[in-house]
Amino acid sequence: MNDSAPSRAARLADVAQLAGVSAATASRALNGSDRGVREANRVKVLEAAKTLGYTTNFAAQAVAKGRSRGVTLVVKGMPDDFANPITAGVVAVAQRRGLPFTLISAGPDQADMVEAVNLARGHRPEILMIAGGRTSDDATIPALVEALQRYEAEGGRVVLATQEGLPFDTVAYANRQGGYDMATTLVGLGYRDFAVISGLKHGLTQRDRTEGFAAGLADAGIELSADRVLIGEFTRDAAYALTGELLRRNIAVDAVFAVNDAMALGVLTFLRDSGDPKRVAVAGFDDIKALRDVTPALTTVRLPWEQVAEEALALALGPRGDAPRTTVVEGHVIVRESTPPR
Repeated sequence: MNDSAPSRAARLADVAQLAGVSAATASRALNGSDRGVREANRVKVLEAAKTLGYTTNFAAQAVAKGRSRGVTLVVKGMPDDFANPITAGVVAVAQRRGLPFTLISAGPDQADMVEAVNLARGHRPEILMIAGGRTSDDATIPALVEALQRYEAEGGRVVLATQEGLPFDTVAYANRQGGYDMATTLVGLGYRDFAVISGLKHGLTQRDRTEGFAAGLADAGIELSADRVLIGEFTRDAAYALTGELLRRNIAVDAVFAVNDAMALGVLTFLRDSGDPKRVAVAGFDDIKALRDVTPALTTVRLPWEQVAEEALALALGPRGDAPRTTVVEGHVIVRESTPPR
């Protein structure tokens, strides 16, 4: 045994003393909190903890606080083409903040989200984040709200990365604006005959993106008729089938807007398999990482996924507001090879 080894594990008080700060400041710095900790002090605390070999006793914290430190993300239907980018964003931000991370995957049915939230409540996480779109016909929303309110009453913090409208702090995406911007961009590139590969009939994400796209076309003097909006599942495979249905109608189409990138990949794949990959231009929405390996490179609306996660955790780790707060994160159009100028 090394005689120079310390006789006991370093404690929070030891870290605070070495860093020259209060125990409360050391605790907040080590727990990833932004409240009342200057950056210089945060660095000193982390350096002191490293020097002393200090590690946080999460089990003791959970017993003392009735809540375990970290963030639990609940997403619907993993693996899921929409959930992947927000999950990656939350993981990255949690790592930067030194927060333990847990992922719970809810099933595909509406009631599964309520069950997943109740499962998360049993683990007593400090922060519970809910990600993924909702539907306008979801009859389980009152039960979901009740479960989340119970969780907050038990001392946890809830933050949503989804549409506005529920009584909790929310980071929402500017889906309608992104659809609008995509329409005006494509019109500016010379396209005039459009179709939309949309998602579930009652899905709020696809509704907002489709309505925004139609509004952008309308402002340019172009009507998007109902027969040019194809409804199906929010997946790559559904978009593949819908593309075939669209092209069999023999209507003039020079550009297809798919309301997420996974669906856009389904469109591109159908066009490639049909032997005419350049038959129509294709655009998507989200800018998922899988696009790096796609040819032609896909035009899309880029959403800043790590910013979404950062904003969400900032809401959850900061002081509670007097009322639920909403932060709206905007995307921007990235023009690539799949929509060449006409």
